[in-house]
Amino acid sequence: MIRRLMISTAALGLATAPAFAHLDPSEHGSFAAGFSHPLFGLDHILVMVAVGLWAASLKGRAMLAVPAAFVGAMGLGFIAAIAGVPLPFVEPVILASIIFIGIMVALALPFSTAGMAAAVAFFAFFHGHAHGGELGEAGAASFAVGFMIATALLHAAGIGLGLAFAKLQSRDGKSWITRAAGAVTAAAGVVLVVGG
Repeated sequence: MIRRLMISTAALGLATAPAFAHLDPSEHGSFAAGFSHPLFGLDHILVMVAVGLWAASLKGRAMLAVPAAFVGAMGLGFIAAIAGVPLPFVEPVILASIIFIGIMVALALPFSTAGMAAAVAFFAFFHGHAHGGELGEAGAASFAVGFMIATALLHAAGIGLGLAFAKLQSRDGKSWITRAAGAVTAAAGVVLVVGG
């Protein structure tokens, strides 16, 4: 069990390691640039996987409603950015989202699906605004479709991890695995704040 958790964590870390720069839309296409965009930032990956973990902790309707709220609000933030609507504190709020959602997963506090969806939607708006601010020469629609699909896949990965952790926990009667993943996420957010 511990070995599987370590392998999963290492695989996620290795998957993000080669991400040094965003793809050039003129060379790779706007969709590819958008799809790769969330995958090239550890801050985005941590939040999107953590949203999936958090949604999986509630199970049922939350596993669809919470990621959908994130993706929808992120799309609105993207539209606001390309429309030129200013939004203060984009990067600090993105970093705060890692810490907040990580803490929520770690504490496993009772939360309604609607409350959880509202919380992630707030943060998602800032993530979307950041994507819009980095649009560059990419076509907006293709870029948006790309990063929204990548985001949904990262949420699905988080849900899959959450369900796998829950199954491991039910086998050995321990409930610390998901909480530990949340604590690691929040700690990574703190490291990004201090290092940034």
